[in-house]
Amino acid sequence: MAMDRVVCGSSSEIERGEEQEEHDSEARLLRDRFRLSAISIAESEARKSGMEISKVVVSCVADLAFKFTEGLAKDLQIFAQHANRKCVNMEDVILSAHRNEHISSYLRTFSNDLKANASERKRTKETKKNDKTPI
Repeated sequence: MAMDRVVCGSSSEIERGEEQEEHDSEARLLRDRFRLSAISIAESEARKSGMEISKVVVSCVADLAFKFTEGLAKDLQIFAQHANRKCVNMEDVILSAHRNEHISSYLRTFSNDLKANASERKRTKETKKNDKTPI
């Protein structure tokens, strides 16, 4: 005798549950990839320094890095929302580093360099466009 499964709830609730499950799966995949990258970097740096690093320490560093990154992402999202934007921009990133003057200064310099490179590329593109003469 076959028993049919009875599902309680509307189809939209089921879809939301499936979407949440898919989101959770993607989040786990990203976390795992992040951790693997952090472990790889820690082990590589230890080798460069001629040091040994325990697996427990490497795992803790990877977890701390991931948790820090999660917090940073939440802060960036809040900064963008506060400015009534849907996208995070470089100013949000610089603002997130306000407690560490060295990093904040580095990010400002990096941002200015990006802007300078972008304007240089734009000028080069315009020059090339103007140099083309019809035959």
